[in-house]
Amino acid sequence: MRWLRRSLSAARRQAPALLVFMGLAMAAAAPQASGAAKPGVVLDDAQQMVEAQDTALVWLDAGGTASLDHVLKAGTAAFRPARPDQIHSLGEQGALWLHYRVLRGRDQRHGWLLVFPMPVLDSVTVYQQDARGQWVGQAAGDTLAVATWAEPGRYPHFRLDLPPGQARDIYVRIRHLTPANFPIQFLSESAYDQRVQIEYLGLGLTFGALMLLIAACLAQAFVYRDGVYAWYAAYALVTAVGVTSYTGVAGHLLWPGFGTLGDSPQGCLALLAAAAALLFVRNLIGISARHPIADQLVLWSGLSGIALAAIFPSLPKSPGLVMLAIYVAGATLTNVSIAYAAWRRGDEVGGWVLLAYMPLTLAVGMALVRLFGWLPVSFGTQYAIVVAMALEVPLLLVALNIRSRERHGAQIRELALSSQDALTGLLAPHLFHDRLRQVVARHKRDKKNSAVVFIDLVNYPRIKDYYGSAVAEQSLLRSVIKLRRLLRDVDTVSRIGEARFGLILEGVTSRIAVTDRAARLIAAGLMPLQGLKPDVTLQFHIGAVLLDERMAEAPELAEALDGLLSGMSPRTRRPIRFLEPQNTEPAPLGSDSSLFESESEPPNIPPQPGAAKAAVSRSASPP
Repeated sequence: MRWLRRSLSAARRQAPALLVFMGLAMAAAAPQASGAAKPGVVLDDAQQMVEAQDTALVWLDAGGTASLDHVLKAGTAAFRPARPDQIHSLGEQGALWLHYRVLRGRDQRHGWLLVFPMPVLDSVTVYQQDARGQWVGQAAGDTLAVATWAEPGRYPHFRLDLPPGQARDIYVRIRHLTPANFPIQFLSESAYDQRVQIEYLGLGLTFGALMLLIAACLAQAFVYRDGVYAWYAAYALVTAVGVTSYTGVAGHLLWPGFGTLGDSPQGCLALLAAAAALLFVRNLIGISARHPIADQLVLWSGLSGIALAAIFPSLPKSPGLVMLAIYVAGATLTNVSIAYAAWRRGDEVGGWVLLAYMPLTLAVGMALVRLFGWLPVSFGTQYAIVVAMALEVPLLLVALNIRSRERHGAQIRELALSSQDALTGLLAPHLFHDRLRQVVARHKRDKKNSAVVFIDLVNYPRIKDYYGSAVAEQSLLRSVIKLRRLLRDVDTVSRIGEARFGLILEGVTSRIAVTDRAARLIAAGLMPLQGLKPDVTLQFHIGAVLLDERMAEAPELAEALDGLLSGMSPRTRRPIRFLEPQNTEPAPLGSDSSLFESESEPPNIPPQPGAAKAAVSRSASPP
């Protein structure tokens, strides 16, 4: 009995310790039985941000039929701790439930938000208790109009009602078609405001640069009448709007109240951007000449992208996303292939296009891989396409400027061929005759004298027959050089025949000035050029007329000068000749008698045959 009393007395002394131990054991075992292995989240002003993925309890509702009441009745038994960056495949019906136990300290001043930094998130609903203990749900996501969100923005975020010093439960229901992890953060109000400002600063700089480039392209298209710049502006605009939709800027700022099509505008704009890229690169590289079949395939692929964008909202979402991924990937790879082929054949534009599309190809590849759940959602995977666009648009503009310069150069050369002689660079014959008509009309109106001169390279046929076409063309170029040395800048010179040049010397009033230049040209042609092989001299015949001496229409003057040169013998001793004046009177035999008989009648002496011709010949002879 004494032993029994001692045992009972010892048991009474140890009973409190046993009760504490059992309580701790039950407390440790209870979370394991219920599945709640994560402690609550403590929000501290000094921390400003808390990654919420690691602190959540998750439950996958495969059928998507569970409501908040069902979750509250079931308790936390079905919930399991979340794994960092776990990718969830919810499908079209599934829903992901998250549970948080949040505590805000009594002495903390800042309000807090639950942030989902994922602009393409389909739908998320956050449930929390109000002051009366009633559960209130708020929904957001890109399938809803941003204007209906409790807190409009680029991506879903919810302001938390957390009384100081009181722990609160928060339930989150997420629906998203494609496999993804869901980045979630607790942010203080000041930290969230600062983040939003920084994000919009970066996006504003990017889109501002895009808009500036678009405006510059439109201005160049208007000033230079170049439609290529207008097409590039349209392509850049479609791409920029597509990126604004992808980043959530369009839903927040451009069409916050539009929710009829859900998140279909993103897919439509992505298809339009890919189609515009195909058509633009096809036009910029110019593959029609070398690869006509591929050119037609690219053309119809671009047009089909526009049609797919029109029907995309009516397609089921899963097949539509697969179609979108295949088309965007195919368009990007096609552009890279076209640019690479052009670069391989030495086209500078192809190299710039390839350089522009390599970052975009990587960014699109990351987006597609993330779309199928093979890559977690992060800041880098979401905004790589924005960085790629910021690099692609200026590089494509460089390529466009190079191509435009080449095309303008070809147009200038084409215009030059229509206004200049291809070999000598002198004025084209039709422009020379137009100029001659203007000079004749001005002489009739203002009596301003000018000289019209035709020059033949007489030995050109013999040079061509004996030495060949190359030496004959060289002789024409030597003739132009010698002509240029004798003429003023205001004089008009043209090649009006195979070996004939036409000159208009404005302001020349005497034959002496014309004869002087003609004689110097003839002498320069007969002087051998040192070191020239073969040693070829140039022989010129020159016919001229002063408008004061012979006034006629331009075609008549050209025909008369042509007849004058045609009537000259190749071996003539008078290579410089003038057309006869219109009013030529025969000179009297006794020229001295006219000086003494000025007031009397001139003697009636019949003119001698050939006297007038001799006088003209003497006047036409060189001094």
